[in-house]
Amino acid sequence: MTVPFFSGKSRRIGVALGAVSAGLLVLSACDKPTPLATVTVGDNSVSTEAACYNDGNALKESAIQGCLNKKAEKSVKVAMDDKVRFGVDPEVADNGWTLFINGQQAEQEPYKKTYRSIPGSAFFASQTGETTADKTQISIVETKGQKLTGVWHFQLTKTS
Repeated sequence: MTVPFFSGKSRRIGVALGAVSAGLLVLSACDKPTPLATVTVGDNSVSTEAACYNDGNALKESAIQGCLNKKAEKSVKVAMDDKVRFGVDPEVADNGWTLFINGQQAEQEPYKKTYRSIPGSAFFASQTGETTADKTQISIVETKGQKLTGVWHFQLTKTS
């Protein structure tokens, strides 16, 4: 007497349920990616995830300076007469974002749109109009009121 343990259909259903369960287990182990920030100069575009991000919640006060001092991993070349275009995810724009240049806040009011364009010369000229260093670190900083919630870094390298 032979008794099949599972019919062909039951076996397929069992395998499908096992695959779905394994897939969900793998996905639950993944971290949610942070929102992206992008810098575009001409036809060169670089995007990066946040150097510091806490799922949209305020960063700890003790971590903020360390976040602002991290070195940029992404770089883009900029001529003085280029336009530098910055873009952020809509959720970052909803909260507001500002630019920091070499770790110093460059703007007082947060910007609330997903895209903006600034002349390249603004990043390589001193307040007296003289050109400065050949490299500048730009940080996009997401804010929620007075709290910092995310930091993205880019390095702009001056070309002739």
